[in-house]
Amino acid sequence: MDDPFGIAFDELPAEIAVFPLPGVLLLPGGRLPLNIFEPRYLNMILDCLGEGRMIGMIQPTEDARDHLPEDIPLEQIGCAGRVVSFAETGDGRLMVSLDGICRFDVNREFDNRNGYRRVAADYSRFEKDMDQNDVTLDRDKLFAVLRHYFETKGLQADLQSMERADDTLLIASLGMLCPFSRLEKQALLGAESFSQMAEIIISLMEMAARSDDRSSFKH
Repeated sequence: MDDPFGIAFDELPAEIAVFPLPGVLLLPGGRLPLNIFEPRYLNMILDCLGEGRMIGMIQPTEDARDHLPEDIPLEQIGCAGRVVSFAETGDGRLMVSLDGICRFDVNREFDNRNGYRRVAADYSRFEKDMDQNDVTLDRDKLFAVLRHYFETKGLQADLQSMERADDTLLIASLGMLCPFSRLEKQALLGAESFSQMAEIIISLMEMAARSDDRSSFKH
């Protein structure tokens, strides 16, 4: 089974470099822009360009407002992504676009390489991530909830573009862009399928909108 970039499921890397970022989510079918400036992560990107262009995005198990400790514990589920574009800036940073390919369970962690962390990745639970047609989505319900959620949150979005997006891209984009908590984003990563991911997104938006509605009523 191939993904749109021609990567077969059995070609996904068993050992993968990981980029821990609290509150940052990569989902299969989504695209994540990254601004890379720390030396260890510059090393990671440059190394991965010669090794299949794959890295894993993963959340730490706790929030960190400032610099992340090098040994901060990691969540057990991340998402492998492929670097599809990168550009160097004049001040030594790399601007990278990462396309989500497949989620993975962390089996164990290896020793650091060039300052960045690496894990043994097990993709077996998430093979369906690479079948982007395997989605059941009630778009009418989703957009009804979405409009209410954006209104109560005061968010601006191009709904017409969202309506034109296919189901997988729509689910991935909403999961990545909506201001869900770290734990809520981790719940999305643990969903059994894109369809369950959509159900979780709808539930999270409904709960957040109800909470905001009650808060506005009290005032």
